Amino acid sequence: MNDAQPDGATSEHDNGRQHDERDTVAFLGDSLTAGGRWADWFPDLNVVNLGVSGSTTDDLISQIDDVVELRPDEIVMLIGTNDLGTRQTVEHLVRNIESACVRLRKELPGSRMLVQSILPRGREYAPRLQDANIHLRQFSSTVRAQFLDLWPAMALEDGELNPEFSGDRLHLNDAGYEAWLGELRPALVRLREMPPMTTPIQIIRPDQYTRPAR
Repeated sequence: MNDAQPDGATSEHDNGRQHDERDTVAFLGDSLTAGGRWADWFPDLNVVNLGVSGSTTDDLISQIDDVVELRPDEIVMLIGTNDLGTRQTVEHLVRNIESACVRLRKELPGSRMLVQSILPRGREYAPRLQDANIHLRQFSSTVRAQFLDLWPAMALEDGELNPEFSGDRLHLNDAGYEAWLGELRPALVRLREMPPMTTPIQIIRPDQYTRPAR
């Protein structure tokens, strides 16, 4: 999937939030996010698509300053599959996502955050992806982020990405994005119902990678 230009990063946004009363939502991720037509699908929101094809969680860490400068009302994150594709460990990607969330929560206490489960792909990746998602689910609440589990809608019983949603066992076709949207739309409604924080919270030891009890 080719790199995508930021979707919604227009002169309207550059000229100041006072000219646009819509919530600003930053979508963070890799090619799966970059390929989404989020501004079309959420016309009631001021969408900024910061997804970049090929991004890993290391790239996410380096992107945090851009997100902080944007000061979005909501942050929607889905990233991690490329880490496993480049032979990084589950521990590495989980720690990076946790660190990114801690930094975002510290710098943007009033922004609502939605962490989405890493999507299924080929079944050979399923055990590591599910392991990562267990940790992300447990961690999200510590930074007052909501967690959206996309696996029930996207995966077969063996952990394979539903072939109806992809031609290459990784990237999504139109049906795949529709299935994702079916879960994301109500999740964003619930996210907006959460009151924004007024004071920062303290996060202790965000890099503690402990295997949850089975």
